[in-house]
Amino acid sequence: MRQIVLDTETTGLDPSQGHRVIEIGCVEIENRRLTGRHFHCYLNPDREIDDGAVQVHGITSEFLSDKPRFKQVVHDFLEFVQGAELVIHNAPFDVGFLNHELNLLDDGHAPVDEVCGIIDTLVMARKKHPGQRNSLDALCKRYEVDNSQRELHGALLDAEILADVYLLMTGGQTTLQLASEEGSQEGREAQSRKRDLSRGPLVVVSPTEQELQAHEQFLAKINKQSNDQCVWTREKATN
Repeated sequence: MRQIVLDTETTGLDPSQGHRVIEIGCVEIENRRLTGRHFHCYLNPDREIDDGAVQVHGITSEFLSDKPRFKQVVHDFLEFVQGAELVIHNAPFDVGFLNHELNLLDDGHAPVDEVCGIIDTLVMARKKHPGQRNSLDALCKRYEVDNSQRELHGALLDAEILADVYLLMTGGQTTLQLASEEGSQEGREAQSRKRDLSRGPLVVVSPTEQELQAHEQFLAKINKQSNDQCVWTREKATN
């Protein structure tokens, strides 16, 4: 399963008032693992940026004056997201702006939500945490995702942060990998080996009290981050 976590920055709040996309940031997830591939660009909107928007993302018209227009990057952008499932926080905002940019080109491009599936993490968070704050910053605090570098909004940084939040919010892990791609062959070979019975019985070493306490603390952390979905703590409670 291929997913693209996406965020945009814009000149203002409403594309119907002529506001434009000025930054697109995307990071790729395959089979619930960050691949390291990303798409990122700044765009010249050919218009002024609202003062309120500059205060949010810090991007100025002077900075964008030598950046490409959307029509110059649209092919690479659509090629990157084609057929993927887009993961977006407050999806109607970003999708609305991207579809507006496509409509302005008048090149017959299909809307983004027709070529990609859409997951709105804001809707997901509101269902999972009703009555609570569900901004990206609030979710970072809830799921213990480091957003200390997020002094201002930025499309690529926010997409990277949202990717971590999404994987944790849906019960996944963002850093722990039980087997690397390089080690997969060794793992298969190890599974096919049989233990040499001539070596005698295996020695069983019991954990110390300190190790047991550390294990319980680690399980509690997993259970908290997965919203009480840790299978090990559930099985222990039923035994």
